[in-house]
Formats: sequence, structure tokens, C-alpha cells
Amino acid sequence: MATIIRQARIEAPADQCWDALRDFGALHERLASGFVTGTTMVGPRERQVTFFTGAVATEVLVGVDENLMRLAYAVVEGPMGSTHYNASAQIVPDGAGGCQFVWIIDVLPDKLSEPVAGAMDAGLQAMKSTLETAAGAAQH
Repeated sequence: MATIIRQARIEAPADQCWDALRDFGALHERLASGFVTGTTMVGPRERQVTFFTGAVATEVLVGVDENLMRLAYAVVEGPMGSTHYNASAQIVPDGAGGCQFVWIIDVLPDKLSEPVAGAMDAGLQAMKSTLETAAGAAQH
């Protein structure tokens, strides 16, 4: 199984970033604007995510840890045809008014590691921009 880890420093308060991350139905508005163009809740823990490419994935919320500011989800149907796709995203306060966004994905087959990593890089840039823009708007 391939494990891909990405992280970025976000110039925004950790609690504000966590509030956006845990809002499972507002991915396209609060977390990854532009990278994700639509999110539709199709069940209490299930969402359909539409990406900027037009690709659609169905994701299931596995768990939320409020204390660790960590959310886990699984892709149960997606455009890459993975046989296993589990992910977690976590906000880690850094004490300097910002935080680290840590995103980990485990995927099978291993050959998907490169395209998944590329998607993560693009997604993380969108998340950083979305979260920092929201933090700037909240200050004004």
C-alpha cells in the first residue's frame, strides 16, 4: 500500500481551519475552493465531491476527533479506480498564530501513488489559499 503525506503551514488560526475542515458538506466552499467545485451530502456521513476536472468521487466520513482536530474519510467510489483509499486530515496548532495542515492518504494499488500525490499537491494549495483568504476576511 502506498502512503502519501503532505503538509503545509497555514497562516490562519487553528480553530478557524479546524472549523472549515470538519464541515464535511462544505468542502467546495470552506476548504478547497476551486479544486473542488461541488459537494453534495448523499447520506448523513457520505458526500459526492466534484473536482475541477469534472471527476466525481463518493467519500464516507470515517471519524472525527475534536481534541486532535483530525478527520478521517474513505473514498468508496472514485475516478482513479482504487481498491483501497483511506485518508486523514489534521490541523496542528503551531503556537505562532497559524497551524500545520497534515494530510495522509493510503491507497491501493501502489501505482496510484503518483497521480494521488499530484492531486494532493494541487488540493493542498487550494486549501491553503481558501483558509488564508477566509482568515484575512475574518480580520476585516
